[in-house]
Amino acid sequence: MHLINTKALTVVVLSALMLGVLFCYISLSYRGVELFKQNNINQQNGLRYEQPSILRGRTDVVTVTPWLAPVVWEGTFNPVLLDSIYKRKNITVSATVFAVGKYIMFLKDFLETAEQHFFVGFKVHIYVFTDRPNEVPQVRMAAGRQLTVRSVPSSKRWQEISARRMELIQTLIEDQLPNRSDDYVFCLDVDSKFHGRWGAESLGGLVAVIHPGYYKDGRSRFPYERRPASRAYLAPEEGDFYYCGGAFGGLLQEVHHLAKTCRSNFEADAQEGIEAAWQEESHLNRYMWINKPTKVLSPEYLWQDFKPQTPEVHIIRFSGVVKNYAEIRPNA
Repeated sequence: MHLINTKALTVVVLSALMLGVLFCYISLSYRGVELFKQNNINQQNGLRYEQPSILRGRTDVVTVTPWLAPVVWEGTFNPVLLDSIYKRKNITVSATVFAVGKYIMFLKDFLETAEQHFFVGFKVHIYVFTDRPNEVPQVRMAAGRQLTVRSVPSSKRWQEISARRMELIQTLIEDQLPNRSDDYVFCLDVDSKFHGRWGAESLGGLVAVIHPGYYKDGRSRFPYERRPASRAYLAPEEGDFYYCGGAFGGLLQEVHHLAKTCRSNFEADAQEGIEAAWQEESHLNRYMWINKPTKVLSPEYLWQDFKPQTPEVHIIRFSGVVKNYAEIRPNA
């Protein structure tokens, strides 16, 4: 009996030792995997770039607004650093573009240059609104980038096409775009094309682009809506900058609120027989006066091709092409 108990005890001890060894092996293996993951993360976090300075930088332009929103110019950001930050967030950047009527002729250049310069390396979804879906060009898009065509009715007045943009942007966000708080959308003019990087430096809650035609002028020369009866009205002492209607964006919920508000104000004006001076651009400027943009993009982000490049504009990233409005607008 004593021999049997000794053997049983030996089996128990050996089994315990084997279980202990197995536990240590599993624990060390797990720690090894975790260390590998941590080292991998550290390698990713170990991005090397030139030390930033608070004493050196652009001195020829203003780089922050009075409400402390950054004004983005070439030389004010590190593109490699910004891309590394935002790519980890796995964001999707959408863009809306309206190619109605003869404006379809500009779509190919827009799409091809967007592939070269607009958020390269990110997930991008471009929504094309057009009354000529069969004429949308076939453009090869990189992995993670896609295009969706949405049919819209034609119009006999270009002002109506312009005015409906806010409605269509609002309904797109409500019906089609995923409800993610960290995704972005930009609304861009089709009669434009990209020439240089437009990337993560442009991301913000509510993003406005300063109009290239008025950035040197005082507010008295801005083409705001000046009739008090309009909901787009800005008084002579109001307004910060004159912003483009052809390029704006931000987080989905911010752009949705902008589009919904501008649409509501535009429709209320229309019921009273009022059409703002520059349609949705006038309402956009009114909105941006009350709801300050959290990031302002310099005229680099929507230049005009008929204008010579000025010394402070070191790069033209996106520009409106030269065109004959009489040929492309239905009632020009």
